[in-house]
Amino acid sequence: MRMTRNMQGALFMAVSMASFSSSDALSKTVIASMNAGQIIFIRGLFTTFFVYLVARRMGALRSWRVALQPMIALRIACEAIAAATYITALGMMPLANASAIQQAVPLAVTLGAMIFLKEPVGWRRWTAIVVGFVGVLIIIRPGPAGFNTAALLVIACMFATAARDLATRCIDKDVPSLMVTVCTAISISVFGGLCIVPFGGWQPVAMISLLQLLLASILVLIGYQTVISSMRTGEISFVAPFRYLSLIWSALLGLIVFGEMPDGWSIFGAAIVIVSGIYTFYREHKRRAAELIARQADQRVPA
Repeated sequence: MRMTRNMQGALFMAVSMASFSSSDALSKTVIASMNAGQIIFIRGLFTTFFVYLVARRMGALRSWRVALQPMIALRIACEAIAAATYITALGMMPLANASAIQQAVPLAVTLGAMIFLKEPVGWRRWTAIVVGFVGVLIIIRPGPAGFNTAALLVIACMFATAARDLATRCIDKDVPSLMVTVCTAISISVFGGLCIVPFGGWQPVAMISLLQLLLASILVLIGYQTVISSMRTGEISFVAPFRYLSLIWSALLGLIVFGEMPDGWSIFGAAIVIVSGIYTFYREHKRRAAELIARQADQRVPA
């Protein structure tokens, strides 16, 4: 069976989520011995080296001025914020919990597409978005003192990731995905370097930690490329729900590597978020099908 562009986009997203989840687990293993800025810097250097070689070999390099394009610059900024907030949060909370909050990204993408891309959103999808964010609150369960730092960091990462995906969709399609990845990797490395001192200063790096970050960088490279390809190949409403696969990966890695087991409330909240996202996708798919039928009917009407 021939794969449609949406199916290709979904496959890219599935690979991306597996790569990012594995990279997050590797980063979490070293965060006790170095700060988030140092991790982002070292991982970014490795990623930059690999992606530059791949882009050069494939002839995907373009003028560095492309990084000044507003949507690419916005994507880079959002990626930097997402990386810093998420890695910092990983040192404060279980991997599965952080991943569960991130499952609200498709809802945030739908909300952002409505606000910034003027995509129509009916009351049913609005309800799904609200219910989904209630699920996030169930996962976080803020106490009398309000949200804790880790929860706020992951929420910031969630919205930054959604903004990154929307910006990716708006990038000129003449710009190769690999060139976008190169610009992102270089910028993230610089950003990580600038964060080292504010985040606590440079710490000695053991060989095993270096190897873990090397593998993490390879996985980030795969994740970068596949998520860009996903958002530029399929429709946002179709491919975004496949982010939910990262929850499965993160839960398994958290259990196997760190011995972390999500509690019942976290699982319940994650289920609400996932169901809300799937319903949002269903409504979007139904709306697009109705629009297609209407266009076909208009074309059959004789002039």
